[in-house]
Amino acid sequence: MEYEEVMQLLESLGTEQNRKTYSRHGASPPMFGVSFANLRKLAKKIKVDHDLAVRLWHSGNMDARTLAASVADPARLSPEEAEAWVGETTCHGLLDELVFNTIAKAPYADKKLQVWIDSPREYVGRAGWLLVAVKAGARWGAAADYPALISRIEREIHSSPNRKKEAMNTALISIGIYQPEWRDLVMAAAERIGKVVVDHGDTSCKTPDARAYITKALARKS
Repeated sequence: MEYEEVMQLLESLGTEQNRKTYSRHGASPPMFGVSFANLRKLAKKIKVDHDLAVRLWHSGNMDARTLAASVADPARLSPEEAEAWVGETTCHGLLDELVFNTIAKAPYADKKLQVWIDSPREYVGRAGWLLVAVKAGARWGAAADYPALISRIEREIHSSPNRKKEAMNTALISIGIYQPEWRDLVMAAAERIGKVVVDHGDTSCKTPDARAYITKALARKS
């Protein structure tokens, strides 16, 4: 599909209600307000089209950027572009799509993980810890020092920026579910950490308790 065709289609699929909902979740204009169901259908139709993804991203439109995160080619998105795209993102939902669908599949994901978890910037730091969460489940790249990561989460989570803190909690949960050899460490750390307070704005979203979430997830798997 051509860029102009995709943008016209996205505009036709947008709704005012979705724009209001996305705004409450941190998205900002310009955006059409396309449902994720329709974005998924469109991404499935386009498949991988990296040149289109680059144009969609540079449009600055939230829906177009979300679609770009699903149709970009991880092998063609350079480390410098990944750095720039993450740095331009100020909505946690868009960032999550970008990390999960593209950057986590890129050959430099391990290197970015190591750099980004050190970042004091809220969304760059979030990207790094989301990569930890994905890595724990998918087991790609070099071996991770999970005890050190668990210790770091315990030490830094309460003083970290809001959405970075949320991703650290997600990473802790992922390690607990998918890395059984470190589960006892995770559960002990989560108990000491206690309640993780994340400001979700004017939404009904809640921050999961790591211990309870891991316990329920393992019960469903058994």
